[in-house]
Amino acid sequence: MRALIRTGTPKTLTLDLSHPEPTPSGSPDYYLIRTHATALTREELTWPEPLQADIPIPGYDVAGVVISTPTAPHPENGTYKFKPGDEVYAMTTFVNQGNARETSEAHETELALKPKNMSWEEAASVPLSALSAWQALFTHGRLSPTFSETRHGTATRVLVTAASGSVGIWGIQLAHLASAEVIGICGPANVQFVKDLGADTVLDYTKTNLVEWVEENRETREFDVVLDCIGGQTLEDAWKCTKREGKVISVAVPPESKKPAKGVAEEVTGVWFIVTESGDQLGQIARLIEQEKCKGIVDCVYEMEQFQEAFERLEGGHAKGKVILKVQ
Repeated sequence: MRALIRTGTPKTLTLDLSHPEPTPSGSPDYYLIRTHATALTREELTWPEPLQADIPIPGYDVAGVVISTPTAPHPENGTYKFKPGDEVYAMTTFVNQGNARETSEAHETELALKPKNMSWEEAASVPLSALSAWQALFTHGRLSPTFSETRHGTATRVLVTAASGSVGIWGIQLAHLASAEVIGICGPANVQFVKDLGADTVLDYTKTNLVEWVEENRETREFDVVLDCIGGQTLEDAWKCTKREGKVISVAVPPESKKPAKGVAEEVTGVWFIVTESGDQLGQIARLIEQEKCKGIVDCVYEMEQFQEAFERLEGGHAKGKVILKVQ
């Protein structure tokens, strides 16, 4: 089978046209998946965890069809949830091989049925990014995944930085669905795009200083929760704009590394986490997608043979949504 493998230094990639296929006997606890598409993630070639695999393969999102179920007995009830032919999607664990290959492997806890109203490429754009935002807001933040069409009482105020990026677009959508007051930060070309995703206010970072904007009226503008997707000066400023007992959550860098020595309210806490795979959460996200309450965003799609162009687009830092590899 074709597979995109990392050889030599961590960033060296080669398209192997005769890579060995995984087999049910070789992975008795895993489903085999015919991969249709995978998504690439910025800076994933610098992550240490994927290098633990014998032959590292990038791409930790997958959308495809179940080929076979695990051969080992089910650890709980004896019946596996998915069957051959099921259309599924997942974020797979970083310490195993990724999904830029024609046959992939996934554990039952990672899998969910693919949203019926999405193409393979659209479905592959969802898992890692949506799970990152979901866990930031609902596991580590103050929000509850109890979605309502109407706000009741005072809304939790949420700031999402890099709001047009792959995680930011999900932060905006999920915070909006959770009835938060949502403020997004992005560049001038994406202001309307972020508004359309559900942001109540969008700040153009080329025109607006975040700290000055909040200081104009702290009572109505300081944040309960920050979802930071970029780090740098924006993260440092966000600390100063968070209210007492608020949370600064980052998927970019450990937030404590950017905490200013002065100007931070009492009992503001920083949270740094690595997203974890969850088929259950992806199932909830799939239902929202099928109800057309949120959507994945595909920046562009490349064939496997175009992997170099795909990573160049990704690392350029201007992708709006996900960069996808079409596998087959």
